[in-house]
Amino acid sequence: MKETIPISISLVSAVIVQVLCQITKFISYSIRDKSINIKYLYTAGGMPSSHSAFVTALSLSIGLWNGFNSDLFAVSFVFAAIIIYDAYRLRGTVQTHSKILKKLINQFPVDEHEPIEEMVGHSIPEILAGIIAGSVFAGIVYFVFTLF
Repeated sequence: MKETIPISISLVSAVIVQVLCQITKFISYSIRDKSINIKYLYTAGGMPSSHSAFVTALSLSIGLWNGFNSDLFAVSFVFAAIIIYDAYRLRGTVQTHSKILKKLINQFPVDEHEPIEEMVGHSIPEILAGIIAGSVFAGIVYFVFTLF
């Protein structure tokens, strides 16, 4: 087991990769839409999956620092798997329902209703991009800290 560091490098790595993914979404969707839309800094869904990047970076970092045979890694891996599965299956279903509801509302206008957000789930490529981003970032942070 490695020497304990005063702050949780695992948590810091996960938070930084989460923020970087959200900034990536903001930039790429702003370019796509040809307008700046701040909502992409905090919205769920889209490429890459910041949820997948966050939990992958956290879990991989815990494995690198504490060992892949540690109970801490096992717990983080299980929760990461649940979150990634949820981002794909559950939130993907919610996204499908949101699109259907939006079509119905457009066909049968209602005086007042909350706007329905369609981008809430993730596709497999979005999840894979998040897993890759989280893995690469956690690996870089680990090697930088162990080299110096």
